[in-house]
Order: sequence, then structure tokens, then C-alpha cells
Amino acid sequence: MPVFLTRIGLIAERVTQAFWPFWTVLFFALAPLIMGWQDFLPLEVVWGYGVVSLIVLLWTLYRSIRRMAWPSVAEATARVDARLPGRPIAALNDVQAIGAGDAASEAVWNAHLTRMQQKTRDVRTVGPDLRVSSKDPFGIRYIAVLVMVLALLFGSIWRVGSVADAAAGGGILATGPVWEGWIEPPAYTQKPTLYLADIIANRVQVAQGSFITLRLYGDVGALSVSETVSGRTEDLGAATDQQQGFEVTQEGELSIVGEGGQTWKFLLLEDNPPTVELTGPLEADAQGEMSQPFSATDDYGVVAGTATFDLNAAVLSRRHGLAIDADARDAIVIDLPMPFSGDRADFEELLIDDFSEHPWANMPVMMTLQVEDALGQVGFSKAEQLTLPGRRFFQPIARAVIEQRRDILWAKANAPRVAQVLRAVSNRPDELFPDETTYLRLRFIIRRLENMETTGLSDDVQAEVVQALWELAVQLEEGSLADARARLERAQERLEEAMRNGASDEEIAELMQELREAMNDYMQMLAQNAEPNPNGTDQPDNNQESNNISQDELQAMMDRIQELMEEGRMAEAMELMEQLNELMENLRVTEGEGGDGGPQTLGQQSMEDLAETLRDQQDLTDEAFRDLQDQFNQGQQDGQQQGQQPGQQGQDGEEGQGQDGQQQGQGQGQGDNTQGGLTDGNGQGGEGSGGPQSLAERQQALRDGLNQLRNGLPGLSGEAADNAEQSLERAEGAMDGAEDALRSGDLAEAIDQQAEAMDALRDGLRNLGQALAENQMDELEEGQGTQTGNAEGRAEPERRDPLGRQMGNTGQFGSEESMLQDEINRRAEELLQELRNRSADQERPQVELDYLRRLLERF
Repeated sequence: MPVFLTRIGLIAERVTQAFWPFWTVLFFALAPLIMGWQDFLPLEVVWGYGVVSLIVLLWTLYRSIRRMAWPSVAEATARVDARLPGRPIAALNDVQAIGAGDAASEAVWNAHLTRMQQKTRDVRTVGPDLRVSSKDPFGIRYIAVLVMVLALLFGSIWRVGSVADAAAGGGILATGPVWEGWIEPPAYTQKPTLYLADIIANRVQVAQGSFITLRLYGDVGALSVSETVSGRTEDLGAATDQQQGFEVTQEGELSIVGEGGQTWKFLLLEDNPPTVELTGPLEADAQGEMSQPFSATDDYGVVAGTATFDLNAAVLSRRHGLAIDADARDAIVIDLPMPFSGDRADFEELLIDDFSEHPWANMPVMMTLQVEDALGQVGFSKAEQLTLPGRRFFQPIARAVIEQRRDILWAKANAPRVAQVLRAVSNRPDELFPDETTYLRLRFIIRRLENMETTGLSDDVQAEVVQALWELAVQLEEGSLADARARLERAQERLEEAMRNGASDEEIAELMQELREAMNDYMQMLAQNAEPNPNGTDQPDNNQESNNISQDELQAMMDRIQELMEEGRMAEAMELMEQLNELMENLRVTEGEGGDGGPQTLGQQSMEDLAETLRDQQDLTDEAFRDLQDQFNQGQQDGQQQGQQPGQQGQDGEEGQGQDGQQQGQGQGQGDNTQGGLTDGNGQGGEGSGGPQSLAERQQALRDGLNQLRNGLPGLSGEAADNAEQSLERAEGAMDGAEDALRSGDLAEAIDQQAEAMDALRDGLRNLGQALAENQMDELEEGQGTQTGNAEGRAEPERRDPLGRQMGNTGQFGSEESMLQDEINRRAEELLQELRNRSADQERPQVELDYLRRLLERF
């Protein structure tokens, strides 16, 4: 069998190599005939082309037959044997040349034949070599195949038969007239053009709007066209025109009358009107931007669509400025969004728009969607009753202004009434307006309206007043909040750009810090413009569903964004950034949310008191340095005195200043320089420096307060805790030395001791934060025990974390348990929120911020 198959391959190989010039010439000769060139070229050219083609074909056929050598079985066997090692088939046909009759030689020969016979079992069919590239280096055979394929695609093999007509002397006309026709469906159907001559059936289904083109050949009048599919009554033209075209608009018949003619009955494909429907509820954000999902379908595709909003006057509350008849106003009509790419036969989209400044904002309307297909058919959705979304205003004065704006848009006749209402609103500007600018803008609008009372409100003035009222309402609602919002948006844009460009860790940290600061400013502005809590309590109602978000959740999201960016997971960071942007779009602050003043743990209170002591020591050192400067300037005049430098706190300006030329503005604000009961002992904490003696007493008060703070520190263990204790002890010793120096009047020595005390306090603050974090980690790792001692040595009934949550069975602090089941869990939630609020305050010492962030990472 391998030899037989190899011989078949040899036949194919030799036929290919011998006859490739013949079929190449044949393809080149037939392609023009299939395309029908003979119907248009002169008879002489057709004859010459035919003769030349025939001669070349006969010559290539003769050469191919001469080259063709029929392969024998021996050649096939030799090809198979050549592929086997040692040519075993040829070896089996060999005879022993020497040693015949010698038993040993014959045994060796037989063993050789046995091995050769075993090798023949591995015989395989050898494939033919059909490559002729060496004989056709320019690839002419491929060009011939391409020309033939194109001819078959755009021509007809049956047109070759018309050559015989040309050979008969002329004629195509001798055998009768011929015709051609094409049916071109509308472009929106995306269907191919049909060739009428290839349609054998007499019933044809086409889409409405298809265009038929006919061409008649031969003597004029030999063929004519009769049709009832176009519905034409004018511009029919002659039925015998050589070229005709018309559009299919109805069912009917088409006939080509004459010799070789044909008749077809045309039927229209069904094309249903498009459909559209709402696929979800309408959503709107606090800024008034609406989002309405919808879907549309059609047989071939939707080409356009609109959404129409009509005022639903039947359910509108006609009170106040809406009581009078409204000015004529057209319905709102906007285009529906269409897919830029893909199939429009079945799609879903979102209708997004903002009608905040429209006169019907926050009024009941009827919404209807309408879509149209390429045929002009229209589909409608069911009318939906809804309130046209608009921007929400929470400030009472802003609400009043926006309501009067609505009344002017409702009817120009409301202008005098609006002027009176606005004048009443501006009666007490100090109580209602945040600044003088907004009040003056309102007064200008009032005067503009009152000036038009005699002539009536014109369209231009109405548009001007309406725009001014809108800007005033936004300014009253946001105030400087707009600037904070703009800064926040810029920070978000810079961070998003850094995500796309693959920023470094340092740049990410810098941009995240900028975003945190902008977020902190924005939250503070929101808090100043907070809406009163609808529950009338200091805490939001946790039993009701709420869409508000707290600052701690925002901080947690920003922490997660930074973590994802540092890990290189930019796609997830971008997704979380988009969620943060969506939250900020609808963010508002309610009174009672957030804020400081929540309960603190003992470690937190110690950190805060120690930081306050460090600030008080800095203030005391600054005053000692100023007094030291005064000693070197005793002989100078009052006018040469330097004012206090920015950032330094002034004194009360009493007699202790010692200079008559001091400005009164320097007498502000030293105030109470202590925290947690740290006073100066003599009630002089709010006085001026007054000389070294008063400074010494205040230094003593700080030292005593530090001593109390050391005694009240929580029980901590570890190297960091020991270092914190040593640092605080060193700080207390330096304070004692500074006190002695102040009492002796040695201000230079006192300043040196105070600087050493501040260094020790900083070390103590850093070590204390580290000790608190290490002890929290140790408790997490231990995961056992049911009782633990508190700072005062009392045993607690069960082990809890610093936020009051119970230990789990595995020794881990459970952060997934409900935090609203009992009083302890509510307390833990308050503490956790307080930690996040404090960590967002960038004015706190860096050591304290680091400690707070470590706590947040743990819990």
C-alpha cells in the first residue's frame, strides 16, 4: 500500500510540474470571456484574441505532454526504499555474490536478509513534491488563479458561450436580444445586491425601498419592461428604454416582454416598527443630573430617537407663584443617545441630562420616548409620570431664591410679586446672608425687577434676572464650598492622571496627601453648610436607610486607593476612584455627624496631653527668647521695637511688657497654654512674660503637669515603653533645670534647658506611640485569656480591643461583628470614627498621626 500511494503521489507531482504552464494560460484566456469582454470589444479584437489564445494553449499542451513521464512501480518502490536506512527493499532483491555453499557465509547472509526484512516493516508513504517555484520564480500561476477567481465572482461562466455568436459573424443580434438586471436592497438592511438573471424562481421577496436597475441590449423596441412594483404615475418614461431604474414601494409584478424575457412576482419583506421601553427607574444626583436607562429594538436598526417631557398640569400644585396661568412653553424634546458602534437592532443606553435650570425642574412631567427606523416607522414608549429632576438646595435662603426664580419662569406676570417677596427676604441681611456680596446682588436683582413694573418684563430682562437668581442661589448654597470643591476636583484629576501614567511611589504619596488635604477642607466646608438632622438628634437614625457617608468611610477609601496604587493595581484603584467621585457628587453633611469630642482611650488621651505639653513648652521657649532679646535692646526707643513675628502668640498687653510703644494688636491671645489641667499655678498663664519670675512659675506648672502625665500613663511593656519612660524622665529633668535658670535670671541657660526638654518630649511622644502600637500587636498575637488588667490595675470581665470589641474564638479581634447590637458596640463605632476623624486632621503632630494610622490599620 505505501508503494501504491507513493506512485499516486508521483503521478500528481509529474502532472503538476508538466501541465502548470497549460492551466496558467487557460485561466488567463478564459477570465476575459467569463467577464463578458467579447460583448463589448470589436469583432476583430475578439477573433485575434481567440486565435492567439488557441495557439498558446496548443503549444503549452504539446510541451506538457512531451514532459509528462508516467511513473512505474519500480520508481515508486525506489523512492520509498530511498527513505529507509540501508535501502532494505533493494537488499532483499540482492543475491549472495561470494561464499555460496559455505554454511557460515550463508548464515551471515540470511541474518542480513532477516534484518532488512524487519526494516521494511517501517516503510511509509512518501509524499509528492508539488513545488514548481524553481520553474515559475515570478509566481505567474498565482496571478492566473487570482484573475480566474475574480472573473468567477463578478462574471458568469455561461457568458463564454457568447463567443460562438461572435464567431458566427455578428452576431449577438442574430440570436435575439439580451438583458441584465440588478436588485439593490436599501443600505440599512445590509443585504447583498441580487442579479436578476441568476434568479430562477418567479417569486422574489425584497425589502421595501429596494432599487431595480434594468439594461436592455439589441434593437430598440425588441424588448420592453412592464412593472407594477414602483407605483409610479408620473415620469414613467418609455417601456423600451435601454436603461431603466425604479424603487420597489409595493407588491406587484415585473416583466421583461420580448424574446428571452421573464416575469417575476415581487413580495415585500415584513418590516415591523421599532420598539422602545424603559428598563429601570430614573436616577438623579444632588446636582440635578438625571440618568434614565432604556432599550430599543428594530428589525434592521434604529436610526434616531427623542425623549419628550410634557408638564403634567393635572397633578401640579397650583399655589403661590404657580396659581396664575403659565406662559406658553413648548415641551422638552431631546435626542436619545445612540450606540456609536455595534448593532442598533437591539441595544440598551442611558439618557443622561441636567434640567436643573429648566422652568419645569422639580415639577411633575410625563416622559415619552420615541424611536424611528430607516423606513420612517416610529415606535413609542408608555408615558411615564415622574418629577423632572433638578438640583436640590438645602439652605433656606437659597431655596427661597430658587423658588422665586421658578415663579418668574412660570409667568412674567409674577415679576411684581417676586420683587416683593425678595424684598421681604432681604429685610434682615445680617441674619440671612453670609456676606455682603450676596446681599448686594439680591438688592440689584430687586431693583431690576422693580424698574420693569411699568413696562412689563421683557424676554431679555427675564433671561438676565433668571440667570442672576440661579447664580445667587448657587452662591448662597455653596459659598466658599465651590472653591473647596474645585480644589478637590483638581486633586482627583491629578491623581487619576498619575494612575494612567504610572507614577512613582513618591509622586503617589504626594498626590494622595494633596487629595487628603483637599478632602479635609471640603468636608469642613460641608460641615459649615450642614443640613439639620431630620431626626432632631445629635446622631443619625441608624434604624432608617440613609445614603449619607461619613468622613471615616471616605478616609478608608482613600487609604485603600493609595494601597492599590502602591501595589501597582491601577485598574482597581481607578475603579475605586470612580466610586469615590460618585460619592462626592451626592455628599452632604448633616448636623451631628462626625466632629470631635468622642470618648478617648487612656493611650489616646496620654498622646494628646503629651503633644499639648510639647506645644506649651515651645510657646514658653519663644517667650523666654523674646525676653532675652529685650535685655539686649534696653536702650532703644519705643519706635524701634519689632512687632511680633507671624505664628507667635501675643500677650495681654499689660504692664509686664515694659514698652509703651507696643501695638495693641499684640495683646491678643496667649490664653490658656495648658491641657488637661496644666496651669501656671498662680493664674498667670494668660499674662505677658512679665519677667523671668513668671516664666519660671509657668515652667514649674509644665513640669508638674508632665509628672502627673507620667504617673497616669497606661501600663505598657517592651523596649519602646522603657525608652518612652526614660525620655519623659529626661524631659522632666531638663524642665527642672530650666526652672532654676529662670529663677536665677539666666535666660540663655534656661533656653538651652528648654530646647533639651523639647527634644526629650519629641522622643517620648514617638516612643510612646510605638509602645502603644507594639502592645496592641502583642494582644492580637496572644489571642487567649479571658481577663486583662486595665491601666488602674482592675480586672476586666472579658478581653476587648481598644475599641471595645470582643475577642473571637481564635484570638482575633472581630471587625465583622455588628457594631450596633448593644451599647459597647455603639461605643466602639464612635471610637473608630473618632480615630479616623483625628487621623484626617493634618494639623496634629506627625507622631500622633502615625500612631492613629497604625491603630486604623489594626482595627
